[in-house]
Amino acid sequence: MYIIKLILVIIFINIGTSYAQNKTYKVVTIAFYNVENLFDTIDDSTKNDEASPIMEMSKKIRGEVYWEKQNKLAKVIKRIGTEIAKNAPAIVGLAEVENFNVLQDLVNTPELKEYNYGIIHYESPDYRGIDVALLYQKAIFKPLHSSPKELVIHHKSNDKRYHTRDQLYVKGLLDGDKFHFLVNHWPSRGNKEAYRIKAAKTARAIMDSVMATESDTKFMIMGDFNDGPHDKSITQYLNAKSTRKEVSRNDVYNPYHKIIKRGIGTSAWRDTWNLFDQIMLSKALINNDYTSYRMYKAGIFNPQFLQTTEGRYKGYPFRSFDDGGFTGGYSDHFPVYIHLIKETEN
Repeated sequence: MYIIKLILVIIFINIGTSYAQNKTYKVVTIAFYNVENLFDTIDDSTKNDEASPIMEMSKKIRGEVYWEKQNKLAKVIKRIGTEIAKNAPAIVGLAEVENFNVLQDLVNTPELKEYNYGIIHYESPDYRGIDVALLYQKAIFKPLHSSPKELVIHHKSNDKRYHTRDQLYVKGLLDGDKFHFLVNHWPSRGNKEAYRIKAAKTARAIMDSVMATESDTKFMIMGDFNDGPHDKSITQYLNAKSTRKEVSRNDVYNPYHKIIKRGIGTSAWRDTWNLFDQIMLSKALINNDYTSYRMYKAGIFNPQFLQTTEGRYKGYPFRSFDDGGFTGGYSDHFPVYIHLIKETEN
């Protein structure tokens, strides 16, 4: 972990004065990345992996495309948040991964191997064969418990099960601080809003069960929600607030509400920016007691190399697949991140 010095301004209301203090902090980055169809080159008869763009390609080039994509994703992950943390993310939530094997290949790429990432992943019943997962630097985070949380949805028209991604719950110690993480990839915009509301209710129930048993719970919910910060699945059903002062004990704070107001997003569709990728935090992570980890900064990782450089989609995420072929890009989403800081001894 990297140590930084910041100047905090402490205001004493009763005397109407302020002064600056030099403080030294540890910094860690928490990130989320929808990696766009990270499938392997093996035809799995138990899955609908025909949905994989790689499987649509000639067998002669599948391996080359697979490894180029892996190395490009590793390049991105390694660099998220480094302008402040000077280290790869301590925690990375992922969406659109096929299985444990592709995650093993990812963490063993030359770019990421030095960070000794552990993997938490469970197979889910998604009809496309994709899952969510969590990577963690073993030197910084110690998992204590993890489990998949089933999202049960039935089509109203025929009562058949809609098979989608499970939500991934992880509890552990981040540099000694107890944290809870929930990784999500909610049903797409091609489905009814009610499906995402059901996902929000499921996530909210998981958070409530944890918060009911622990005071000052450090809970982070991250994911590709397929809804933006202003949609009611987020605001009403997750109880996500746009300002810190609104956040009560059982609410979460959504720093991406301010970011989308600036016209910045993580994916684009039909000339409109969306901010479906978000990380939200419980009240315990936004107060000013930095004796343990608190939020310092939220952001979108969108450097020039991740952007399409020309044409109609200039500035959009440089995606991996388009028109049935490999573009040489990274993903159709930009990653998001949160910097956490904790005061340390000088």
